[in-house]
Amino acid sequence: MRVAVLAHEKFPDRAKTAVGLLRYSDYEIEAVLDRDNAGSRVSDFVPDVQDAPVVAGMADVPEVDALVIGIAPIGGGFDESWRPDVTAALERGCDLVSGLHYFLEDDEEFARLAAENGCDIWDVRNPPDDLTVAKGVADRVDAEVVLTVGTDCSVGKMTATMELLEAARERGADVGFVPTGQTGIMIEGWGTPIDRIVSDFAAGAVEEMILERGDDHDYLFVEGQGSIVHPAYSPVTDAILHGSMADRLVLCHEAGREVVHGYEEFDLPPIDEYVDLYEDLARPVHETEVVAGALNTRSIEDDETARGAVETYGDLLDAPATDPVRFDPDEVVDALL
Repeated sequence: MRVAVLAHEKFPDRAKTAVGLLRYSDYEIEAVLDRDNAGSRVSDFVPDVQDAPVVAGMADVPEVDALVIGIAPIGGGFDESWRPDVTAALERGCDLVSGLHYFLEDDEEFARLAAENGCDIWDVRNPPDDLTVAKGVADRVDAEVVLTVGTDCSVGKMTATMELLEAARERGADVGFVPTGQTGIMIEGWGTPIDRIVSDFAAGAVEEMILERGDDHDYLFVEGQGSIVHPAYSPVTDAILHGSMADRLVLCHEAGREVVHGYEEFDLPPIDEYVDLYEDLARPVHETEVVAGALNTRSIEDDETARGAVETYGDLLDAPATDPVRFDPDEVVDALL
């Protein structure tokens, strides 16, 4: 499917959905909408993904099948400055794909234009209605469950999951992917947005996905969300940790990150404390351990310095570590398989 991705004023550093789609999805991305960087190309910012022109708006987009909202601001709201591009897409007969908490299908104008022009609207974060509480049975599946967890939100958990998944599959391992957030769901075409679930049912929603796929694969790699220390997002982290009953954890961190993203008055704890925090929280439900680390070194320019940061991170975890985008993931994959 040919798509345009809306990422106004956020591409690439604050548009993780857009970058994730460019790196991992099967979409043919014809353009990225970012009025601040119009006239450039994706490759000017992110060299190792699909390339596409960066344009100011839908008027500059070639023929596409859909417009994807490729950014998810804190709170997941809809920015009214995007409305002209969304309406233009619908008037051209394009479908909409959105990972916002604001459901585009409930917007009166968008719903009318979609009906008039035969367009579909897929609100990725709109969860199923038949969810229940967890029963604590995810550990009964045949698959070994691997979960990425984070020191903070937006440190690269989805990216680490996808990179390690691909590396494991290249070895011939039978690995399934369990998407828990909007980007993973868009890439895979299935999944449940755990940050949109009523709290009583969140762990149950994760458990249901584990049970659905857990006997079809030898391993399940589960996309983590948030962080156990995040003042806003820790509930979704806990739900995934307990609902998945993960056997192994990969702790993800961004090099240089010292305070909570978007909540800078909160300092991050020392790295080594996270190991105990996650393992102790998981233990009453299902014993697990942090067996590896993934360090996002995008802020470090030269490879030698980045390798040093990865080595230091591994020492702090007392476990193998890598930047799976930048360096060889073999030692980490060994720990997972």
